[in-house]
This record gives sequence, C-alpha cells and structure tokens, in this order.
Amino acid sequence: MRELLLRGAFRPGERLREIPLAARLKVSRTPLRLVLDRLEQEGLLAARPTGGFVAAEFTVNDIHDGIEIRGMLEGTAARLAAERLEKPEELEPVRTCLGRIDRLLQRWASGTDALARYITLNEEFHELLLDLAKSPMLRRAVARAVALPFASPNAFILGHAQKKEGREVVMISQMHHRAIVDAIANRETTRAESLAREHSRLARTSLEMVLKDKRAFTQVPGASLIKFPEAV
Repeated sequence: MRELLLRGAFRPGERLREIPLAARLKVSRTPLRLVLDRLEQEGLLAARPTGGFVAAEFTVNDIHDGIEIRGMLEGTAARLAAERLEKPEELEPVRTCLGRIDRLLQRWASGTDALARYITLNEEFHELLLDLAKSPMLRRAVARAVALPFASPNAFILGHAQKKEGREVVMISQMHHRAIVDAIANRETTRAESLAREHSRLARTSLEMVLKDKRAFTQVPGASLIKFPEAV
C-alpha cells in the first residue's frame, strides 16, 4: 500500500475506496483498515470527516519541516553518542562504514554507477549513529520522522546524484559523516550535535537542485504527493 502511494497510484486528496483497494491488494478489509490507520498516523493519508481516507498532499514547506525535525533528532543522537561512548572500539562499525563509502566514492568518480550501493551505506551510517546514541526512545522518534519518505537521509539522492553538482553534495556529505564521528570520538557533545544538524540541512540543498528539474523531481519518493511550486 505504501508503494502504491509513493509511486503515484493516487492523486493528493483522492479518496481510497476500501472494497476495490482490498481486491487490488488481495487482502480482506480488516487488515487493510489496519494498514490505512498506520499510514494515516505516518502522515501519508488524511482521515475524512465522514469516514475513510484520502491521499495526503504536501508542500515544500512541509518538506523543510520534515528535514528540520530529522536534523534535530539526529543532532540529539550525535550528542548522546558523544556522551555515552564508553570505549573507542564502539566506533569500529561506523568507521568501517565510512571506509566503504570512501572506496565507493573513489570508484564513483571514475564513472562507476554506485548509486544504489551508496544509498544502502548512507542509510547504514545513520542507523549506526542511532546505535551509538543507545536510546530506543530516540530511535522510535526518528523512525516516525522518516516515515515520510522525503524526510529520510536518502530522499533526494535519486533526483540529482548522477549530475556533477549532485555528486559534489554526496562528497560533502561524506566529509560531514567523518566530522561527526570524530566529534563523537573526542566526546565533543556540542560540536557533534551541531555537525549532525548541519549535515541534515544538506537535504535542503538537494531539494533546491531537484526543484529546478521536474524530471529529477519525479524521482523523489512520494513526489506525486508533493505540490510542485508554480514558480519552478
């Protein structure tokens, strides 16, 4: 159901009719309702006053807010990681991840198509950052924040990564990754938090890039639910 929404199977504001939708998904209406309730809680659907659901619509300001909220949470994660680090060995998994990204970017610069691998490793880095925070409560909060696909760390990579300026953003992102980990290693709590929050704002730079190109914009997960600015 989530994939249908993100692929543009429903227009923003379109009502989701349970009977044909259950038939389409080959499920009964009871589990379908549970899924619809979950998607409404995540923000991908909106409840109708008279019952049922419609596909949600988002603005660019909504995207900005989603990025900002994720940045606040990941900043907290970096601060907690610096506070709660007990021994340097705890950083080995995240440093290994950074090494893999470095090697990948070297091949990428030579023309190798490594986009899918980068997306996987970038997601892994952000997961490892949460591991270092040692906070199940914070992990749940981040999961809710990135349930909206355009708020996730990889939201706009597909839209611009094959362009020169997009690759430059990816390189800067990796520099941020290393700076965040170094701050955590040195137990610089305030710096770690500030760097992580600034890192999340790279997504706004990526957003501005894809807004200039409608074809690139359509590659953003959930793009069909986002109101494209008239001026673009």
